[in-house]
Amino acid sequence: MTQPEPVGELPLLTTVELPDGARVPVRALRAPAPERFLPSGSGPAPGPPPAPAVLVLPAMGTPARFYRRFARHLHDEGLTVLTADLRGQGEATPRATDRGARDHGYRALVEEDLPAVLAAVRAELGPEPPLRLLGHSLGGQLALLYAALGTGPDVDGVALVASGSVWFRAYGPRRAPGLLLGELLIAATATALGRWPGARLGFGGDQPKGAMRDWAHQGLTGRYAPKGSALDYEAALAALDLPVLAVSVEHDTLAPATALDHLLGKVPRARLTRRHYTAREAGARLDHFAWTKAGGALAKQVAAWTAAEERPGRGRPPGG
Repeated sequence: MTQPEPVGELPLLTTVELPDGARVPVRALRAPAPERFLPSGSGPAPGPPPAPAVLVLPAMGTPARFYRRFARHLHDEGLTVLTADLRGQGEATPRATDRGARDHGYRALVEEDLPAVLAAVRAELGPEPPLRLLGHSLGGQLALLYAALGTGPDVDGVALVASGSVWFRAYGPRRAPGLLLGELLIAATATALGRWPGARLGFGGDQPKGAMRDWAHQGLTGRYAPKGSALDYEAALAALDLPVLAVSVEHDTLAPATALDHLLGKVPRARLTRRHYTAREAGARLDHFAWTKAGGALAKQVAAWTAAEERPGRGRPPGG
């Protein structure tokens, strides 16, 4: 018997089973199929192109359901919108705190999990719709890394919202010492305990030690070099030439504009569109998370960027 969806939840599109048995549900709001208008008596003719699709990737420790309201705003703008939890978070199983859950870091997220999720999305949507990643905070970093590395199906662009590098020097001389100390303590705590108890300590949710050590390494050095990977992440970022929408958010102290500047400095060839989302536009006070509850005006900007970046002749097969 099919279980009813939780109230307010987005419809389930598919559940991705990863090679090690972990499962990641993908939820979606599909845009209506475009109507085809053919002259009376005419033969078959190509219809309008399918609506672009956007896959939302969450912040560290944030479940995908947190973005339901923003997903509906994007859908109202004519986009197909998908959400997926990061490994061990939200609906994904096993949870990071479950016995036997795999320790993992950025390499698994970018080189294993996202390729599998994107392949499943392409299998459901087909090869035609343009597909972009929209990442919040850590989700934005992972989206940019995935697009640069090309470890799975291609994407047509990346949107970063309230995202940025966590390199301590990018936060300015007043905040840098505290951030440096915090990153050292978080890495040491995760190593000593075998995981990061973020739900109890109030930062980042419960995480495996590998993810927090990769996070801290980038924070301390400014460079992406996930443990266990044979790929050069920094060189891949430097070669990225996709469209990138970069949105800083007013009153965001966790991902200020300077942190976004440092992240964008790694992708000098990207076709960049820069925006700053303000409380006046949103009609509400904003911060690193509050924008998701007041994202109607931002959804319009994302849709406009998507339309402006459309390319004719799109239709690559998955992984092509």
